[in-house]
Amino acid sequence: MSAETSTPLLDRVQTPEELRTLKDPELKQLADELRQETISAVSVTGGHLGAGLGVVELAVALHAVFDTPRDKVIWDVGHQAYPHKILTGRRDRIRTLRQADGLSGFCKRAESEYDPFGAGHSSTSISAGLGMAVARDLAGGDNNVVAVIGDGAMSAGMAYEAMNNAGAMDSRLIVILNDNDMSIAPPVGAMSAHLARLISGSTYRSFRRWAKELTHKILPRSWQRRAARAEEFTRGFWTGGTMFEELGFYYVGPIDGHNLDHLLPVLRNVRRMKNGPVLVHVVTQKGKGYGPAEESADKFHGVGRFNVVTGTQEKTAPGGPPSYTKVFAKALIAEAEADDKVVAITAAMPSGTGLDKFAEAFPDRCFDVGIAEQHAVTFAAGLAAEGYRPFTAIYSTFLQRAYDQVVHDVAVQKLPVRFAIDRAGLVGADGPTHAGTFDVAFLSCLPGMVVMAAADEAELMHMVATASSLDDRPSAFRYPRGEGTGVALPARGTALEIGKGRIVQEGSAVALLSFGARLTECLAAAEELAGYGLSTTVADARFAKPLDVDLLRQLAKNHEVLVTVEEGSVGGFGAQVLHALAAEGLLDGGLRVRTLALPDSFIEQNKPATMYAEAGLDAKGVVTAVFAALGNDARVPGAVRLA
Repeated sequence: MSAETSTPLLDRVQTPEELRTLKDPELKQLADELRQETISAVSVTGGHLGAGLGVVELAVALHAVFDTPRDKVIWDVGHQAYPHKILTGRRDRIRTLRQADGLSGFCKRAESEYDPFGAGHSSTSISAGLGMAVARDLAGGDNNVVAVIGDGAMSAGMAYEAMNNAGAMDSRLIVILNDNDMSIAPPVGAMSAHLARLISGSTYRSFRRWAKELTHKILPRSWQRRAARAEEFTRGFWTGGTMFEELGFYYVGPIDGHNLDHLLPVLRNVRRMKNGPVLVHVVTQKGKGYGPAEESADKFHGVGRFNVVTGTQEKTAPGGPPSYTKVFAKALIAEAEADDKVVAITAAMPSGTGLDKFAEAFPDRCFDVGIAEQHAVTFAAGLAAEGYRPFTAIYSTFLQRAYDQVVHDVAVQKLPVRFAIDRAGLVGADGPTHAGTFDVAFLSCLPGMVVMAAADEAELMHMVATASSLDDRPSAFRYPRGEGTGVALPARGTALEIGKGRIVQEGSAVALLSFGARLTECLAAAEELAGYGLSTTVADARFAKPLDVDLLRQLAKNHEVLVTVEEGSVGGFGAQVLHALAAEGLLDGGLRVRTLALPDSFIEQNKPATMYAEAGLDAKGVVTAVFAALGNDARVPGAVRLA
């Protein structure tokens, strides 16, 4: 006798093809079981929960109506894609989410044929979908392309650029707007569902085409335009969506995204549409079906492991060091208390960057601009131009999206915008799309830019104060995710001398020059090297630009080996050091130099310590680099380690 299961229908569905054998009433039960499985899986792995629970019925409906993977379904960002992963042959691995060698927390092309486009950043789905739709048309295909985008992602300009282009091209593209937060829809109910079904049906659309053809035949051109505007206004009055119509999309909705009786017929009607782009407006609730997530959507957007019954999330042991993010918030609040010109900007990440705390203290001086990093940077530039001291707090990986604005609107004009770059270096479970890898390289090449990296949380406070004091040029300071080292913190940071590093430990044979939070690993490496009789200097560069050239001269002239260590890509701090050494002629005297940086590859998700060890950026990797630099020197171990 087989054991009973709480998910009997889901157990029968390994692929969307099997899902499509179910009857419509069975799909409701399948959705309930899928929601249960999603909650259970994320309680074990942690990850993004609220958004996924909000699209359970939508995921079921999309795979029931469309012929995936032949029909392409693109999930914007991927925060909401866990139910999709369960339905597309990955249920047996769903409890490996965001773990080493496990499933990605986002959609990923290499992971499944049902993921036609990968993304860890938002607002890309419509652009990608349009590209796929045009490719289909060029190849003479007839498959459907569906882009699912959340209302939050619609705050990014890229989404409207794509819609404007799609409308102008009149390409056959389906966009599902998952409205779960902004409440941009009129009330959703039976009448709205009836209207959505009516206007997406072939009868209404056939009548609409016939009316257009008739007006073209019997009315002058000016009256044709008036008739089109009248039809658009009337439909917009009853259904909403006038803005999308203006962009060239045929608007359908709003409909209840948790009611399969509403979703299925509308999606089937839309699937049969053969002309032009269409937008289906679906209203959902984040965390739907799980009480704790419904009551606290923000806390259940991204979660750690949690108790399914109580919703209580696992917490780190009390008494540990504060996170770098919290220290940044503390430091910025201290600066703002002393200077009413200090303001803060975030791009839809107030809690992630710590600016929620700043907003509590200074609600009129904190600005969340939405998922709009380009706008955030130029907005900050405008504030700086008027004499304010803007701090723009953006994750390193998201600052990449605003690079032109950093160059054109900030650096060229020498405007003192301060960039607080969170999540510097490797970030663990979020993987390569969220790693803070490239900012040192792409900022250090900009004339006039001051680029700093904090070795510990006290240094971070000093760098906040340093950036606040700079009124004649832009600056940036980076710091990692996670807890600090536990050093004592001042009440307020003290401005550092620009372009000056510090000696932390003095030696004579080997010099380790750290930029950023690898300083503790360098100190551990120095202790290891001492066991081999290698006296080691450890220095904290503090600045990648301007470099402390006096410090470089001292290290180069008084040591046999110089190793730079950083949590960034090739082309960053180490490249700046090599350039300066060459310019000063300090490479001509036999100095042995090694630059340790992240490898020239994208590093997959794992525990951060493991990732850094694989990258050679832990104490062992630093020691290995020193011995590699020494080459055949007699002191290379393998012989005798000193007692």
